[in-house]
Amino acid sequence: MLHFVIVAVLVALSTFGLGSYFASGALLPEAASQQSLVIDWLFGVHGWLVAFFFSLIVVFLLYSVIVFRRRPGEQGDGAYITGNHQLEIIWTLIPLAIVLWLAVIGASTLADVERRDPNALVVDVYAAQWSWTFEYENGAITTDLVLPVNQQVLLRLHSNDVIHSFYVPQFRVKQDVLPGGPEFTRELRITPTQEGEFKIQCAELCGQLHYDMLADVMVVSEAEYLVWLDQAAGDCEGTDEQCGQRWANQFGCLACHSLDGSVILAPSWLGIAGSEEELTDGSTVLVDAEYLHRSIVDPNAQIVAGFQPNIMPQDFEERMTEEQIQQVIAFILSLGE
Repeated sequence: MLHFVIVAVLVALSTFGLGSYFASGALLPEAASQQSLVIDWLFGVHGWLVAFFFSLIVVFLLYSVIVFRRRPGEQGDGAYITGNHQLEIIWTLIPLAIVLWLAVIGASTLADVERRDPNALVVDVYAAQWSWTFEYENGAITTDLVLPVNQQVLLRLHSNDVIHSFYVPQFRVKQDVLPGGPEFTRELRITPTQEGEFKIQCAELCGQLHYDMLADVMVVSEAEYLVWLDQAAGDCEGTDEQCGQRWANQFGCLACHSLDGSVILAPSWLGIAGSEEELTDGSTVLVDAEYLHRSIVDPNAQIVAGFQPNIMPQDFEERMTEEQIQQVIAFILSLGE
């Protein structure tokens, strides 16, 4: 009887220590969304269960090895036990009950995470190798995601090429982003509860620069958000070159085209204007406004030798106005020969 009491005390102490640590959230980044509250609670439940079963197994094992080891001079074997039907039934029914209970609370947590606000802010998210672009209902397009605090946001997720995955650790929720057109659009709901700056990560291996497919999320007050939204949707009032640089940033062009002569995944824009480029078919082409326009609206038509097709998004003619395309071309041409 004494052995059972000792083991029970050790299991209880170990469970309390490990469970408290898991439930404290020390292993997780800060929680910054309404969805993260219920998800962290579910993590806590699992943490306590893991702590208990880990303690139960390890304490029994170590206690048996230490206390019931064969000591010098002892003879004979331990008692041979053929089985215990009652015990087997118990350790089958208890895990079954736990699994069913976890299924119930898991479904309840999922319902809380996906609870819909009819007045949710809608943002279209476009993922492409290897950048994020965000389009708001008033037409603003950015490469950073700006959200108001304490308001639910419906993210409609689109991929221009391969499977990506939208994930902000502080929000706890993530969603795969699938290519294939409107029927493959996925939705994700987030309600930020903390102002600050966070980081979007792609959680699906998507190619050579997967590690660098990052974007900032800035959560601000409602008043700051409304001011920012008006400014982001405003017309560009600079020169064509200045506006072209703005669109190149907003549409993620600079994720693949450098401005300093280095090669990322596509030809650098520095000094490309007026040059002769060799294509994959062996021919050459003069890099002028006509060629640059064709490269934007039909990027696979003429691939520069040494580079791969299907890297550049194929839908810029739909997502950009003709004026924006011409301003991007003006910006590229301004970078010199």
